[in-house]
Amino acid sequence: MAKKQQTIGVLTSGGDAPGMNAAIRAVVRTACDLGHKVKGIKRGFTGLLEEDFIDMDAMSVSDIISRGGTILYTSRCAEFRTEEGQQLAAENCRKHGIDGVVVIGGDGSFKGAEALADHGVRTIAVPGTIDLDIACTEYTIGFDTAINTAMEAADKLRDTSGSHERCNVIEVMGRTAGHIALWCSIANGSEYVLLPETYCEEEMEKLIEKVKSKHKIGKKHHIIVNAEGVGDSFEIAKHIQEETGIETRATVIGHIQRGGSPTCRDRVYASALGSRAVDLLDQGQTSRVVAYRNGQFTDYSIAEALSMNKTINHNFDQLIHKLSR
Repeated sequence: MAKKQQTIGVLTSGGDAPGMNAAIRAVVRTACDLGHKVKGIKRGFTGLLEEDFIDMDAMSVSDIISRGGTILYTSRCAEFRTEEGQQLAAENCRKHGIDGVVVIGGDGSFKGAEALADHGVRTIAVPGTIDLDIACTEYTIGFDTAINTAMEAADKLRDTSGSHERCNVIEVMGRTAGHIALWCSIANGSEYVLLPETYCEEEMEKLIEKVKSKHKIGKKHHIIVNAEGVGDSFEIAKHIQEETGIETRATVIGHIQRGGSPTCRDRVYASALGSRAVDLLDQGQTSRVVAYRNGQFTDYSIAEALSMNKTINHNFDQLIHKLSR
């Protein structure tokens, strides 16, 4: 007996991430392959409340896999956090015949997906965030591109830092999660990394002593990687210069980490996650998160995913200390 044709909505929410377009493309084309219709929901949950929908087909996602950002746009929606907003979103889904929604975003978007499911709309969440801060998965869309962008920028800063015999504090993104900083610190051969998960008052003293000791043995320039959530990089640079006498500059790499053409990994893994999300909706499932773990694409309940806590890779943290001696 043939399965009933569904109408599947897809939205991107929260911060944008390279690879989101690859995930959108996979959602649309997998749905079409299974005989379903697709509606793109613009500007995340805001578009869901304002009925900002577009019909999508296989051709509408041609040539987007290499593009950064998201063709559906994104936003953060305070109104959707209210009970009234969630009820309206569910009513709009029913009004437009949307049977299920694929939500691409971070943990805040997952909470939105869970709320929508609680109001009777089937949802599947796809982890899209450059911060790699979702505990149920070892991969999140955009992280690979972001760390490569930050690494390339830090390499260029090392060149000019070396030419002027300076210390350079390089700030990467990560308000509450230090994964980008940790990976870049190893990849760029930094002397020290400051992470929001481990930062304490004694950290600056250790950093100063490390820079002084390296300078004594003849090191002419120094790279410090700072996650944005730790504190003001310009104040940190000023403090280092005052304590060591070494000219120190701060550079904030900023939102270029969110942009750019996604890496091969982000294109492939985002495609696999987006396709699996549609497969789950096709099977009648709801309130699930697709994930990559232990070498496999899998899924968890949203409630279970949100209950997990993610810490930094302590093996990597120890590796930095070994390699920066």
